[in-house]
Amino acid sequence: MEANLEKLRSACLSATTAFSKLNDPAYRDIQSKLEYCIGSFDFDKNPTGLYEAASEAYHNLQQAKQKYPRKFNKKIITDLERTLPA
Repeated sequence: MEANLEKLRSACLSATTAFSKLNDPAYRDIQSKLEYCIGSFDFDKNPTGLYEAASEAYHNLQQAKQKYPRKFNKKIITDLERTLPA
């Protein structure tokens, strides 16, 4: 379980980097939410907020990939998808 949570944290961190590279104001809220949830998770190890933010980021990244097909690697989306519960 612990390894999965670290993979989730890592995938969320990669997502924040991807949103940062896009430099699109439409994604600032989700970027901020991810950063907050990562910090919260680091503090209390409760992954609830991280799962919610990761799910939201996943959907936002799918949209961003269509809008900016060359701005970030599809692996970021795949990593998020693998860490989220079905």
